[in-house]
Amino acid sequence: VGAGDAGALLLRELNQYHTGKRQVIGFIDDDKTKIGKRMVGIKVLGSREEIIELANKYEIDEIIIAMPSVKGKNIKDIIKICKKTSCKLTILPGVYEIIEGSVSVSQLRPVDVEDLLGRDPVELDNVAVTKYLSGKTVLITGAGGSIGGEIVRQVAKMYPRKLLLVGKGENSIYEIMQDMNLEYPQLKKVPIIADVRDEERINAIMDYFKPQVVFHAAAHKHVPLMEYQPAEAVRNNILGTKVIAETAAKHKVETFVMISTDKAVNPTSVMGCTKRVAEMLVQSMNKGSSTRFVAVRFGNVLGSRGSVIPLFKKQIAKGGPVTVTDVDMKRYFMTIPEASQLVLQAGAMAKGGEVFVLDMGKPVRIYDLAKDLINLSGFVPGKDIEIKITGLRPGEKLFEELLSAEDGTEKTTHSKIFTAKIKDVDKAELQRQIVDILQITEGDAVVRKLQEIVPTYTPNRDAFKK
Repeated sequence: VGAGDAGALLLRELNQYHTGKRQVIGFIDDDKTKIGKRMVGIKVLGSREEIIELANKYEIDEIIIAMPSVKGKNIKDIIKICKKTSCKLTILPGVYEIIEGSVSVSQLRPVDVEDLLGRDPVELDNVAVTKYLSGKTVLITGAGGSIGGEIVRQVAKMYPRKLLLVGKGENSIYEIMQDMNLEYPQLKKVPIIADVRDEERINAIMDYFKPQVVFHAAAHKHVPLMEYQPAEAVRNNILGTKVIAETAAKHKVETFVMISTDKAVNPTSVMGCTKRVAEMLVQSMNKGSSTRFVAVRFGNVLGSRGSVIPLFKKQIAKGGPVTVTDVDMKRYFMTIPEASQLVLQAGAMAKGGEVFVLDMGKPVRIYDLAKDLINLSGFVPGKDIEIKITGLRPGEKLFEELLSAEDGTEKTTHSKIFTAKIKDVDKAELQRQIVDILQITEGDAVVRKLQEIVPTYTPNRDAFKK
């Protein structure tokens, strides 16, 4: 599917190296002027409307989608048509995933949930991003996590002088170091096992390495898990941010970017509320500091550790059931590279004090996502694999929001990044409240104090108390 340059290159390689494995029967293209003509000796048989009919007529085994520069929604629509056939479905990744524009059979991969989301590739302002990262020492907390690890990979492309990979778990830092040594052997990188709450240790790290840019991705993120230990969520997400941010200001770091979440908006969970307090803290730190402090807020990230896709895949592998909390539950989704690239872009745009909101597109119904994933795995939902509704978990809500009702957004120079119009925070008062909450250890008392700090926090702990 796609009788363009990518399709032609792929056909030549298939003819040259894969003659015994794949025989190409024809092309599909929506350009009416191409239909009936030949490309590299192979005929353009018809448009997307004829895919099902042609697949049956020619007894096709496999459909390859070779349209790397086409918009996400178009790809999504074509996949839906192709899924109505019994053919194996493979796809050539998007242009931004293909290095140096080369096209190869080795890059073909099965169609995945990311393709069904229909999201367009991110267009980065590489000049602006490279400008604030090139030749700099960049520190990334939570560097072994899904988002932190991808930020490491994206920063590595921008010619930094040195990367400081900070994480609490030695295995995850070991793994990201292994990856980076393979991908960027010449780049200077330092693995650092440290807890972001350890002020003395963080201070010593910044004293020694003098980073100019900090990406703060370390956090507890599992919503139901944090309902069971509110004090721990406060210590990691609020105290951890406080230590890193204050130490960054003290060492005159140029840019500080904190990773936030849509769950910080009108929070119903301890995790979301602690991230909102961390946002407020970062926003307040901007006053009276030479460091540009910003937060970047986005929704769920496909394939990140502990997210819904890996869970569904495990459940499908075991034969089901696939568990969904509510038929109507919706979430915003984006891919890990997309979120990380936009975080870098937001850092380039930072004047200081902003909470940036990423354009997450339309929210996706989790029930539909489960059905799509079962289909992609070659099973029939409800017949081969059951979908089981389990009810809301502690701290969860049916719909996430990227803004509260009183917040508006302002456009920025990037089409996928907005600035949330958030009221200024009283820095001294916030600092006093943070000192108070850090003294509290009992869970319900922590929750009451969080409500005092964030009046829009409405705890959803009914499921927790059952």
